[in-house]
Amino acid sequence: MNGAESLLRTLVNNNITTCFTNPGTSEMQFVAAADRVPDMRCVLCLAEGVVSGAADGYSRMSDNPPATLLHLGPGLGNGLANFHNAMRAGAPIVNIVGDHATGHKQYDAPLASDVAAYARPVSAWIKESGTAADIPADAMAAITAARQPPGHIATLIIPADCSWDPCPADPGGKAPLPSRPKVADGAVNKVVEALRKGEPAALLLGDHALLEEGARLASIISNHVNARVFSHTFTARITRGAGRGNIERLPYFPEAIIETLTGIRHLVIAGTKPPVGFFAYPDLPSYLVPPDCRVQQLASAGDDVVDALARVIDELGAGTVSPTLMPLKKPPLPAGKLTPETIGLSVGALLPENAVVAEEAISSGGNLIPATATAEPHDWMFTTGGAIGQGLPNATGAAIACPDRKVLCLQADGAGMYTVQALWTQARESLNVTTVVFANRRYRILGIEYQRVGAGAPGARARSMMDIDNPEIDWISLAKGMGVPACRVTTTEELNRQLAAYLAEPGPNLIEAVI
Repeated sequence: MNGAESLLRTLVNNNITTCFTNPGTSEMQFVAAADRVPDMRCVLCLAEGVVSGAADGYSRMSDNPPATLLHLGPGLGNGLANFHNAMRAGAPIVNIVGDHATGHKQYDAPLASDVAAYARPVSAWIKESGTAADIPADAMAAITAARQPPGHIATLIIPADCSWDPCPADPGGKAPLPSRPKVADGAVNKVVEALRKGEPAALLLGDHALLEEGARLASIISNHVNARVFSHTFTARITRGAGRGNIERLPYFPEAIIETLTGIRHLVIAGTKPPVGFFAYPDLPSYLVPPDCRVQQLASAGDDVVDALARVIDELGAGTVSPTLMPLKKPPLPAGKLTPETIGLSVGALLPENAVVAEEAISSGGNLIPATATAEPHDWMFTTGGAIGQGLPNATGAAIACPDRKVLCLQADGAGMYTVQALWTQARESLNVTTVVFANRRYRILGIEYQRVGAGAPGARARSMMDIDNPEIDWISLAKGMGVPACRVTTTEELNRQLAAYLAEPGPNLIEAVI
């Protein structure tokens, strides 16, 4: 058994059985070992941004790390944007990067680079194996590091000779599963004391508090003390729809967040951080908690925030209070001109039960959340780190993690072009993904931000850097060229018919919605 096979067997022994790959010469021993380790599913992606984005989506929906396989520093560099999103999402990933053989590094070959330097901004743990014998222990350490709550990227660098050399050590066994640390009694007591004052209060939830049980507990607290419950604008995963507790989403722009929180005297932070502006703007603050509002930190990301919420309920004596769960109340199918608003209503009306939504609609997404609040129960994933090009790969990974669930990708056209190659992987793997492309033929969010930063009226050159209509992108040809059935719709009625049909079919498929 060589080092590469020992690595795969160690991963499989720890229930890491999916690897998103874009290999090169230095990773060929890993590729060969895949034939000898059939329990590892290797998913080829045609670009490294798809590798990292698909691993992120898989991780968010499986609660278990996948592996990734990338080719040296430049390959890792190509995937950094979606690794940034994964890092911000708290997505556990074991990131394997090949490197030149140890004896070859001294010659500074054209692909030589500082792989660890590429990995450092997004990785919580980095190590380069020194010999084939080191690989099982190094892989075990990487798995343990990735699984540390709330989840991290652990990068293991494997020189080519470490892969091809015989490995005298047995593959690693099962690494211990880390548990989430309990919140101190003092933090719980301070929150309870603040909530008992009877002053306007709110809970800001993150991490696994945004899943079904956390939302239910937060609703009980809300009903007992008349507090509002919020999430940040962009969250890794949130359970929504009928039968789930209602969580308000903070707005995107800072002045809207300030307005939303005005009057709140106590803000309880549970599994996240206080709100700050996504960007700085002239004459607006970056820290968005009102000056007269006191912040109470109940739990940080990675803590057992669900347990902490349950203890708050016990201390408040709210154990008999019922949560308020969302009813099933689908919006009626809309008609008329196709707009982002009517697309949101169509999604709310047609979303199947237990669907997973990967949303990167950018400027077209404002109506999607209210339109789906009382839809069938579902999970929703947002672009956590702001690096665009996440939607299509996230949907790809989610579909592999949840093969029995329909995945709906709501994708802005400009952002979709960053990682359009994900469609090929969806076709190759026969993934159950329906994509709706919001085709407004421009980077509309840039036009909005251009005005907000006080840059004045855009001239012809400025407009040319924000429009993508010359030439128009033909999403139908792109999708069909990668093996995905596709159609174009220009009216709401056409969208209703086509979305209903595609959601009922095994995917993948794509709708270009011209707005």
